[in-house]
Amino acid sequence: MSKENGKLNTCFSASVPGELPRVLGFWDIIGIIVGGVIGSGIFIVPAAVAAGVESPLLIFAVWILGGLLCFFGALSFSELGAAYPQAGGMYVYLREAYGPLVSFLFGWTLFLVIDSGAIATLAVAFSSKYLPHFVGLTPLETKVVAVALIALLAIINYIGVKWGAIVQNILTLIKFGAIVGVCVVVFVFAKGSAAHFISPAPKALSLNLIASFGVALVATLWAYKGWESSTFSSGEIRNPEKNFPAGLLAGTLIIIGIYLLTNLAYLYAFPASEIAKSSRIASDAMNFAIGPIGASIIAFIILFSITGATNQNFLCSPRVYFAMARDGLFFKNIARIHPRFLTPHVSIFALAGWSAVLSLSGTFEQLFTYVIFGQWIFSGLTVAAVMILRRKRPDISRPYKTWGYPATPVIFILSALFVSVNTLINQFWNSFAGLAIIFLGLPAYFYWRRKARRGLREETHETGD
Repeated sequence: MSKENGKLNTCFSASVPGELPRVLGFWDIIGIIVGGVIGSGIFIVPAAVAAGVESPLLIFAVWILGGLLCFFGALSFSELGAAYPQAGGMYVYLREAYGPLVSFLFGWTLFLVIDSGAIATLAVAFSSKYLPHFVGLTPLETKVVAVALIALLAIINYIGVKWGAIVQNILTLIKFGAIVGVCVVVFVFAKGSAAHFISPAPKALSLNLIASFGVALVATLWAYKGWESSTFSSGEIRNPEKNFPAGLLAGTLIIIGIYLLTNLAYLYAFPASEIAKSSRIASDAMNFAIGPIGASIIAFIILFSITGATNQNFLCSPRVYFAMARDGLFFKNIARIHPRFLTPHVSIFALAGWSAVLSLSGTFEQLFTYVIFGQWIFSGLTVAAVMILRRKRPDISRPYKTWGYPATPVIFILSALFVSVNTLINQFWNSFAGLAIIFLGLPAYFYWRRKARRGLREETHETGD
């Protein structure tokens, strides 16, 4: 590699003084994971799972398998996060394993659609689907509330990562306690039946059953999504070699436990066939247990869940664009650190601005479906990076090594491949559009790459190096 190429990826780093402060601890990581993962998925996905596999035993199998796959992914991410405790997380791992092009395309897609689309989706759901349960809003007012929620959370994270973490922890405690409370209420007051846990029995093994199980598994993986975002804040974690793996694995296990408990409560209240018909199973279960007030309680909980999931995006994702800018592969100002608050403030407001535009445009939900395919490709590539970097960089210290290596990474990689292929087959045009969005980043990459080379040549000429 030439001296120019060797310096290229960090050519802007020297112009950006200081680093992000390491202020996040073990419980902050758990708050980021639990608060970010538990959004609306556990209130929506159970119906799709029940409709797909029909048998309660298979319902539990799908949720357990989905949780195990995410846990296997978390094992690999823990090794990478402990070895590379830098702002950007997945972006850094992809860059070190595959080079700047792959990592840029990941960050590009994250900014353009994945994170901004998720924030827009959550903000509009907050203002148009759940807040009207308590306050009547006009169409214009729902848009204003959505943008206001985005702005509020951006400002909180602007004034300090610790403030963002405090808000995240509070929201996580509220919704975690509320969901556990809902389960207790259902078990105590609903006149359900334990027979719903085993009846009806699974159908005979067939290709159709395998296909249905696969579709249901994809749905649960969507509900589990979000644990990987904790890696983006690796550069702000205290003692990351220990705290990051411990927090990531503990948070993932907590999510699996709460999801299984919630499904037990749903199945205690209703048979699988009824769950499959319900678009609001949590509200139906609470209504069955304590009457109409149950629906209001669930709407209240979902408001907290949505806010926590949105806040996680602002707490974690701007660190990816910050890392891209430091590598010279994004707008230079994105790499700026606020002199007082020590946050990547320009990156935070850039994400907020684009998310607000998407929330007002109404096109974000379709865009978001396009990139699910690509997102699993990047997740599989990231876990594969564990194996690649063990061969490529044996000199790097690895305070934590993946448990069950190489079996657990291989299982996750094959699962990511299955999800990608299954999505490509069943949602071809969405998958094709997702790939198109990803590869739209190629001209942008080559533009910033060329600009970075030019800046490096000028710097080298001035210093005489």
